[in-house]
Amino acid sequence: MKVVKFGGSSVANAEQISKIIGVVTADADRRIVVVSAPGKRCKDDTKVTDLLIALANTVLAGNDFEKELNAVVDRYAEIQRELDLPADVVAVIEADLRGRIAGRGSNNLQFMDAMKAAGEDNSAKLIAEAFTKAGFPAKYVNPGEVGMLLSDEFGNAEVLPESFEKLASLKDATEILIFPGFFGETKGGEVATFPRGGSDITGAILAAAVKADVYENFTDVDSVCAMDPRVIDNPPAIESMTYREMRELSYAGFGVFHDEAIIPAVHAEIPICIKNTNNPSAPGTMVVPRRTPEHGSVVGISSAGGFCSIYIDKYMMNREIGFGRRLLQILEEEGISFEHTPSGIDNVSVILASANISNEKEALVVNRIKEELKPDNVTVEHGLALVMVVGEGMHYTAGMAAKATGAFREAGVNLEMINQGASEISMMFAVKDDDREKAIRALGAAFFGI
Repeated sequence: MKVVKFGGSSVANAEQISKIIGVVTADADRRIVVVSAPGKRCKDDTKVTDLLIALANTVLAGNDFEKELNAVVDRYAEIQRELDLPADVVAVIEADLRGRIAGRGSNNLQFMDAMKAAGEDNSAKLIAEAFTKAGFPAKYVNPGEVGMLLSDEFGNAEVLPESFEKLASLKDATEILIFPGFFGETKGGEVATFPRGGSDITGAILAAAVKADVYENFTDVDSVCAMDPRVIDNPPAIESMTYREMRELSYAGFGVFHDEAIIPAVHAEIPICIKNTNNPSAPGTMVVPRRTPEHGSVVGISSAGGFCSIYIDKYMMNREIGFGRRLLQILEEEGISFEHTPSGIDNVSVILASANISNEKEALVVNRIKEELKPDNVTVEHGLALVMVVGEGMHYTAGMAAKATGAFREAGVNLEMINQGASEISMMFAVKDDDREKAIRALGAAFFGI
């Protein structure tokens, strides 16, 4: 049994939805289909979710919302006409939107969730109609009615543990199930949405609940590339990678899907296959619990900019019990998460995402470090990028760091920092943001010959 998820680009218009019908019905194992809200039809288009947010904000502001509501309805009406579905499909969608607005309560966050969820919910209703018209009986599934129970943290909800047992019964359905992604219901019956990567989360939860053999995540690329195709022309495709490798690569810029979104499938050790709606015959990329890599091999190289480093130097730091704890406690108390903490005997660096620390917060943290830890020196360096070299094949392989640093030397890239993960499947390098693309190309030449 396969749980299949289609993203916004795969349901953006009638042509794409027709492709979905062909993909799903080509494999009898594809029985649970998770769909997103319609995405962009072209580069300058607007996603339905963004249209719904604009509609909700207009309602919250107390302004006339007919223009914004019609913009949403028109997107679905266009799909309905091109798929030659009954006109009452659109009437049902419009009535649903008006009902959500009329039922607005006092909690603005919950209202926003209810409006955003309308994108996936009505997408699923429309797509179920399209399957049935094409001769493949399909059933729309209401997440709340079948047990997709979420916490009441609106906009950032988490699935409740009892959901998995309730959702397990979906595996017994005989027809194709069309399940809207991104949302569920609280125990109080209110709509709540997942955070970023919401439809991916829904698919992962369902795959774990029904113990699927594979969770297929359809997007608009044939496979995951080993390097950023915006920087490297025609990078090699990744045929298979482990959950650990995916996590390391996603952390530093791989954007195929949000790595935290598929945690339920990871915990259940369900393989994930990333495939292309526009080219379903391509094998895609498998993400698996374990694999046997070639010794010394690298699966991918990723990078992300927008980091800074706080460098603390203090003679005899290593003899000062609790120094590291007190340093991290300062960050915790100021609500700042850290990325890496490479250290020496008398110094330590803390790498942070620059977006997480404002100028005012930076000054406050530096002052607290000076007052509470009494260091010899504290400096903050901005404009850093992190570059990750990742691969299970790096484990216990001599010379991997030398290969990378040699490539940097030949390319004239100065290293600000190097840190190897304890798992030994990744190496992290900090470079100046201006040198990021040069660093990526140097590593691509060294490890992939491109």
